[in-house]
Amino acid sequence: MTHPSPVELLALHAVRLKGFADNAAVAARFGLDTDQTHEELLDAQAHGWISRSSFADLTGWSLTESGYRRNEAQLRDELDLAGAHGTVTAVHERFLPLNSRATQIFTAWQLDSGAPTDTFRQLADLADELRDLERPLAAHLGRFAGYHNRFTTALARAGQDPAWITGIKVDSCHRIWFELHEDLIATLGITR
Repeated sequence: MTHPSPVELLALHAVRLKGFADNAAVAARFGLDTDQTHEELLDAQAHGWISRSSFADLTGWSLTESGYRRNEAQLRDELDLAGAHGTVTAVHERFLPLNSRATQIFTAWQLDSGAPTDTFRQLADLADELRDLERPLAAHLGRFAGYHNRFTTALARAGQDPAWITGIKVDSCHRIWFELHEDLIATLGITR
């Protein structure tokens, strides 16, 4: 049975996964109501778990040290409640060799201005693997649903705009893969 995550956890976790994000991006990450998300973010700010900052034309939220600790405690409690520790651990172990492969693909793409010709095929293979990783995760913890769909959508868009492979201003394949990695290690309470 899929465990539904509380909005408080999802809002704080979205800030962690995004690193720096405005209200709309935090709400969009897990398909949350923007007004409720805004209230959750203000509550988290009042507790000292997040801070709001601006530079250039960007304004957004980021986690504080106490916010990281709070999110880790939330994730640990949720993992225990859902009884999903074994599943997430097994998926993480399957993820690690794929992550090495993904890192090589993304690095080659960034370094080769001619764009390696087999990049799209390699990323499509990764998308297939991602689907198989996501299924058991989402079966236990609903917040893991959507990585595969986001990845395949980004890959499809990359045919018209290569920024969708490693770009930082769009929900690129690289960004999605990075978020999954962060989600896995955060959920397990481990480091990279």
